[in-house]
Amino acid sequence: MNKEILQKAATQARGLAIDAVHACSSGHLGLPLGTAEIGATLFGEAMTFNPDEPRWINRDRFVLSAGHGSMFIYTWLHLAGYDLSLDELKNFRVFGSKTPGHPESFETDGVEATTGPLGQGVGNGVGFAISGKMAQAKYNTGDHTILDNSVVVLAGDGCLQEGVAMEASALAGHLKLDNLILIYDSNDVTLDAMAEKSQSEDTAKRYEAMGWDVVTIDGHDFDAVINAYKAAKAATGKPQMIIAKTEIGRGIPEVAGTSAGHGEGGAKFAETARAGLGLPAETFYVSEDVTAFFAEQKAAKKAAYAGWEATYGAWKSANPELAAALEAGDSAPVNTDELFSAIPETAEDAKLATRASGSSVLQSIAASRPEFISGSADLHGSTKNYIKDGGDFLPDNYAGRNLLFGIREHAMGAILNGIAYDGIFRASGATFLVFADYLRPSIRLAALSKLPVTYIFTHDSVGVGEDGPTHQPVETVSGLRVIPNLDVIRPCDAEETAGAFVASIERMDGPTLFSLSRQGLPNINTVSASERRNGVLKGGYVIKKEEAELEVIIIATGSEVQHAVAAAEEIGAGARVVSMPSMFRFDLQSDEYKESVLPKSCAKRIAIEAGVSALWYKYVGTEGKVIGIDRFGISAPGDLVMEKLGMSAASVVEAAK
Repeated sequence: MNKEILQKAATQARGLAIDAVHACSSGHLGLPLGTAEIGATLFGEAMTFNPDEPRWINRDRFVLSAGHGSMFIYTWLHLAGYDLSLDELKNFRVFGSKTPGHPESFETDGVEATTGPLGQGVGNGVGFAISGKMAQAKYNTGDHTILDNSVVVLAGDGCLQEGVAMEASALAGHLKLDNLILIYDSNDVTLDAMAEKSQSEDTAKRYEAMGWDVVTIDGHDFDAVINAYKAAKAATGKPQMIIAKTEIGRGIPEVAGTSAGHGEGGAKFAETARAGLGLPAETFYVSEDVTAFFAEQKAAKKAAYAGWEATYGAWKSANPELAAALEAGDSAPVNTDELFSAIPETAEDAKLATRASGSSVLQSIAASRPEFISGSADLHGSTKNYIKDGGDFLPDNYAGRNLLFGIREHAMGAILNGIAYDGIFRASGATFLVFADYLRPSIRLAALSKLPVTYIFTHDSVGVGEDGPTHQPVETVSGLRVIPNLDVIRPCDAEETAGAFVASIERMDGPTLFSLSRQGLPNINTVSASERRNGVLKGGYVIKKEEAELEVIIIATGSEVQHAVAAAEEIGAGARVVSMPSMFRFDLQSDEYKESVLPKSCAKRIAIEAGVSALWYKYVGTEGKVIGIDRFGISAPGDLVMEKLGMSAASVVEAAK
């Protein structure tokens, strides 16, 4: 280790962070300044990566959970030789730059995860580690080890105070994820005050109790950092925590070690800070010897990558089918017709809860798509998304395809995102729909980051019945539909459920969420199974066509489609029924298609859904009516609750009159 040049790099990294935040008068200096020695050690010495191949399958994954400290990762990616120029650092937080306020995986090479909300990155890191263990079990062979990378997460007090981080950390300890290294930037400061004002637990003992190895070091001591990292990298049987004691805002004496050092408060002292650090007056300064050092490191890393490529080539020759699967990852081509043909149609007279029909469809999907994995927040028996013969992902079986998250919905969401970021497996997870808000921040980040995660949420309406209003999600589906880029699908029967699963597998540019019923729903045989399946791919379609001049359109979704069809029979030949399983997909269709389903010439429209009514007015217009539930539910048998709250054919007929 060349500590002299690494210290120079750390000092200059501090200068880059100060200059970037000063230039835009916005940002967070505390972490980039306080962890500069850690950054120099990780990116200048310790981690395995190739800047010219940022998605190299065996790279060490680095996740900055404390995403507000984004200048940390931007600085070190630049110095390490990634495609991130000095001009991009100068354009920190400027419109159109590769250096947005918080790291975004789709904007900047080398940024593994979109982190902003504190604690999310810890959960993402656990997801990466699970993906890594699963991939090692599936792809490494006795003759060739092609995957042995680690996952490194840098987190602060704010991350560890968030419940999502604790949920994820507990699961990581239980699963013995020894490929996970969590570096805790312990500077005893939070945004409002010194950390002692809001925390008094012994973090080391807490993590040890959760099954982690823990070591505490001086985060400014290069020897301590590298030795702790090497020991963590070599450890087996437990995830590793390195508690690095640091000084927040180091390099700006006016704010260092205080809560004022967290944000941009120190930027106004840029000139004196630069002088105190021994930097020249020139801003955004990087010395020739530091540049040369990182160029040498990049060359060495590329040479190591070339050596790995030789091993990979031998493995690929010996295992062509495994290689094809690994190289396709979660982006394996999808032939919707073939996928549909692999899913048996249900009997016309079947009456199945869509959670039950979803269970059958899932088995076909899992058989056709070996990269598909499933998990549940301790509800497999109710959500029915267990992959039969898939095995449980546990320390003695990292090849298992079923993840047992325990009662940890928020961690489940963040972990699913981590698996999706890794791009090797297709992640899905399940819970009751009413608990969606426990992982809503993770769902939102999946949508923002265009991650192909599948959420299998059941017990979708007041049809839950006796469990009462606490478990009847009247507002939840609409609340999820307003998240940009989230496809929410509420199927009406077994065949639409098949369409929902295929839609989710087909989609690679964002997450898909199923809203599935607890109660049995009849197959709607007014059109063929194929028409229902493919109708889901378009979001909305005519499930019962009028038999005379069109007079009224009834729009419904999920368990209410049956009532719409029954009402249309009573209303008469001029009634059309439109099934709308996905507003998201329907809104993406051409104007011509939307007009064919909902012609403007027919203003008499009714929508019915067992949930809040507001979103449906964009389809029924000012002259239409919406039959919804704009109140909380009732504790009673599900059929009775539905009737009492107006979810019936009679309500539709009355609205038509």
